[in-house]
This record gives sequence, structure tokens and C-alpha cells, in this order.
Amino acid sequence: MHERLSFHIKRDSVIHSLNPLTKLTLILALILISFTSPWYWTPHVVLLLAVIPLSGLGRVFPEFFKAATRLILPAAGFLFLMQAFFQPIGEEVIFKFYFLDITQESLMFAFRNAMRVFVMISAFTLFLLTTHPSELMSDLTRRGLPGQFAYVIISTLQILPQMQAKAQTIIAAQRSRGLDTESTFLKRAGSVLPLVGPLVFGSLVEVEERAIAIEARGFTSKNSKTSLHEIPDPSFEKTIRWALLMLVILSIAANLWPS
Repeated sequence: MHERLSFHIKRDSVIHSLNPLTKLTLILALILISFTSPWYWTPHVVLLLAVIPLSGLGRVFPEFFKAATRLILPAAGFLFLMQAFFQPIGEEVIFKFYFLDITQESLMFAFRNAMRVFVMISAFTLFLLTTHPSELMSDLTRRGLPGQFAYVIISTLQILPQMQAKAQTIIAAQRSRGLDTESTFLKRAGSVLPLVGPLVFGSLVEVEERAIAIEARGFTSKNSKTSLHEIPDPSFEKTIRWALLMLVILSIAANLWPS
């Protein structure tokens, strides 16, 4: 069975064909604008008019929607509840539950921050679905980023899918030995403990093996490296990156500008 080492979904789309640095700049720009804009509805507009349409343009909307409903929405919802109940701002109480109460100000504050977090995680999810880690690493090293830093970035992007693939392999092996994974919740929770040891120690062994492999391939060599796959970077994408940078600067300036 082939193990996926990234969340990347191979598609023939406009987003996939963009340079990795352009996609990274786009995602960071959307996040920074959501967090720095002085206007309340900016994160909502970014999500509805940028992130979701880009997932459709990248032809990864089903995978994006699945990640949003299973991972992003629960995390943002939990943040919303915590800040709505425990943020001590405002006096106009609109909901009360025992000693907990929600004011109109805390509700608006929580909703805005939850949407910011939703935009941040969903934007990075879109980036992971449309960008292969090897292409990002090749492009960053070609631009002069030290290989050690590029490797740290790529390893961070790949750690979750690698852990998932290894966990599935261990579960399949343990199930073949009689591990109960389909009974009640408590029994399944108890059966997770025997999986932790092989998963952790197996991951540590993989780190050592990968370090030996990349060292054998001249990872730390000072000589210039070549690539079999050249990643295009047309001039109009450079213009797009500068335009995105200007939008971020304008958003920060609007937030700092005295009202």
C-alpha cells in the first residue's frame, strides 16, 4: 500500500499550476489581512470571496469541505464558545447560563476571532491541498533559503500525514493480531494505548533514517544543486506577489491610522 507523505491532491487546475511561493504569499496575505484589517467583517469576506472560491478554482473543494467540517469548524467553534462566555467585556447580557453569561460585545468579539482562526486554518489547508512539499522545498532552496531551514519547513508539513499513515499501518497490524477496534468507545480508547509505543518509537527511527539518507545525498554540500523538475515563475506572478504585499501593507496602515 502506498503511503501518502503529504496532504497534496494532484489536480489539473489554475491554483496547482501557480508557483509555490505565489501560493504561499497568497495564503499569508489572506491571513494577515484578516488579522490586521480594522473592519469587522473582513475575515468573513475573505472566507466567502477568497478562500472558498479558491478551493473551487483549485478543484479541491470536496477535500477542503471535509477538512473544514471535521477539523476547522470544531476548533473555531470551541474558541467561539470559550471567548463568548469568558471574555469580560460589555454590560448588555443577552444570554445567561448559571454563572456564565454572554454579552453583545463578547459575542461579537468571539465571532470575529473565531472567523479569523477559521480563515487561518482553512487557508493553510488550501495551501497544503494544492502544493506538493517537494516543489515548495525546491523553489525555496533555489531562491537561496538554506537547505536546513527548507527541510524544517517540509518536515513540519509532512509530519501529520506521515503519522497518520504509520498509525493506520500499526492499527492494521494490531487488528490482524486480534486488537478490538470496532466495539464500544471505552474499549476502543483502551486499545489505543498499545499503539502509542510503536508509533512514537517508529517515528524516531524514521527521523534517524531520513537524516542518514539526506546526508548520503549531499544535503549539506556547499556546491550548487540542480533539479530535474524546473518550477516556472512567470513575471505576472511576481507582480501578483508584490500586489499582495501592498494589500497587506495597506491593511496594516488602515489599522494603525488614527480614527
